[in-house]
Amino acid sequence: MIVPDAKDWTWVLDRRCPDCGFDASAGAIDAVPELVRGNALQWAQLLEDGAIHPGRPEPGVWSPLEYACHVRDVYDRFDRRISLMLTEWNPLFPNWDQDATAISDRYEEQDPTAVVNGLTRAAEALATRLEGVSPPDRPRPGRRSDGALFTVDSIARYMIHDSIHHVWDVTTTTGG
Repeated sequence: MIVPDAKDWTWVLDRRCPDCGFDASAGAIDAVPELVRGNALQWAQLLEDGAIHPGRPEPGVWSPLEYACHVRDVYDRFDRRISLMLTEWNPLFPNWDQDATAISDRYEEQDPTAVVNGLTRAAEALATRLEGVSPPDRPRPGRRSDGALFTVDSIARYMIHDSIHHVWDVTTTTGG
């Protein structure tokens, strides 16, 4: 069983991640669409290399397949959150228990090729949405139930760190 990650990862908006090295504080929303597309290409390469597979490397660490499923769902969920931010003022995002989703959606039993294909489609949809965000809409707010506040700009930078970090997870902690 995975112990849920209770860490507040919003700190990545202020400084470089010491693990994966990505610095979300140094960029802006303009760079995120290409980072999303590039990240999807990295997942496709990991699949081609045989690195996306079930089987946890140790009990408390997600498998490469679970990470890929999660990133696919991150792209879809954040596309919906950003859409909500662009159509409503300061929406409260529905809670998302990522570990419960991994179990209920049977991440470990999904087909790796279908997962990466879905990840690629979700990445393109999100990148396209982000390219359409006009400068006046970038500061539009949204919030999580834990009190974390985001703008369209900051949520895009927060999200891409997650996706980049999980490539790092797969290539360094799972032996991918």
